Amino acid sequence: MFMGTGSDVGKSLIVAGLCRALANRGVRVAPFKPQNMSNNAAVTADGGEIGRAQALQARAARRKPLTAMNPVLLKPEAETGAQLVVRGKRVGSMPAREYWQMRRSLMPEIEFAFRQLAADADIVLVEGAGSASELNLRATDVANFGFARELNIPVVIIGDVDRGGVIASLVGTFAVIEHSDAQLIRATLVNKFRGDPTLFADGMNIIAALTDLPCLGPVPYFPAAASLPAEDSLELDRRSIESGKYLIAVPRLPRIANFDDFDPLRAEPNVAVQFVEPGEAIPQHADLIVIPGSKATRADLAALRQAGWDIDILAHHRAGKPVFGICGGYQMLGRSVADPDGLEGVSGTTRGLGLLDVETVMRPVKELDTVTATHTATGAQISAYRMHMGETTGADRARPFAKIAAVTDGATSADGLVTGTYLHGLFASDAFRRAFLGALADPLLTYETGVDATLDALADHLEAHLDIGQLLAMTAEV
Repeated sequence: MFMGTGSDVGKSLIVAGLCRALANRGVRVAPFKPQNMSNNAAVTADGGEIGRAQALQARAARRKPLTAMNPVLLKPEAETGAQLVVRGKRVGSMPAREYWQMRRSLMPEIEFAFRQLAADADIVLVEGAGSASELNLRATDVANFGFARELNIPVVIIGDVDRGGVIASLVGTFAVIEHSDAQLIRATLVNKFRGDPTLFADGMNIIAALTDLPCLGPVPYFPAAASLPAEDSLELDRRSIESGKYLIAVPRLPRIANFDDFDPLRAEPNVAVQFVEPGEAIPQHADLIVIPGSKATRADLAALRQAGWDIDILAHHRAGKPVFGICGGYQMLGRSVADPDGLEGVSGTTRGLGLLDVETVMRPVKELDTVTATHTATGAQISAYRMHMGETTGADRARPFAKIAAVTDGATSADGLVTGTYLHGLFASDAFRRAFLGALADPLLTYETGVDATLDALADHLEAHLDIGQLLAMTAEV
């Protein structure tokens, strides 16, 4: 199990790289994360949803993503509450305090999911969540040592040398956690090193001496990770804008969800994607505005108006330039969004942007599936997934964005400038993306092939800088 001294130390990437490295060695490997918190989710082969990082790790392991890989998923809906997803299905929404008090009751479900995976794998690589030393949460923990202790899983603690203080953060973890938890740790690992690794040799020796355990690495910083789907919206701070001839502006909603929809566009050499921050205007020279998915459509629609982005979007449309909405963004483009049962917060109805002649009503049943669709305008094939609770109706649905067998998806305005869809992951389909962007963007990228090439490069990177045989030996006692 790989835990971290804090968030964003590279746990997800280390697990993904090891999944591919072990799969390349012929080892049957599976990823697992007991509890995840993310609004960037993926649809699984068994019809549920899991965190995006575990879906990427499953791909690295050359396995289909399954709900067992992330049995508990929290999808934040407000500052103090989240939607609870257990084994891929929405259970309900609750305040954070209520969840922390009850989450220990989920341990049997978590353990059952882990044992399911372990029955069909030579090794399961487990990813912890946040920091391993959050003592205030330890009593009810199921994500870090609470899980590791339950199943006697050997642990590696990862520290991020790039942010500084890695010696103190790794050694300090041992100083504050319970002795019985520390007994599970088999090694530390220094990640994201920049420069000459020999200059940190003394640092590695100091960590090993003070913890009395091997210190692995240092693993050099892996820049190509920026091209892989991210899970935490904080990552948008580091990948907001790239150079390109064709500018796509994306309002960064407070509860933005499934923002990896934009990764294939960001990777295009002639496309720039700018995530517009609150307080900033949407650039007037943007060629396209895309309103992204949201975990709480009505709340984010209010935030969009508060930021003044509604004015920018309407001006963009009046200038004869296109607007596109994905999932929650599609709902915002309509006349209204109603939530009579308060599924995403306080019940009520919110006026939409009115650019599409549709209206949405939130329903308690979430649509979760993977689909193959046909883009109505060009005939291009789209491999995508759906993950939403709203039911959208209205006249503009007579001009659908796509067709899924005999069913239609999305809507297009009478002037053809405004389009919405419930399809996530659509831009990863190369033929569709090229048709969508057209000659203006001149796209040449093959996105899915690029993701696998990056995972192979990551595996080679870890093979070069970690003793993977030593890591495997640590599992012999389980």
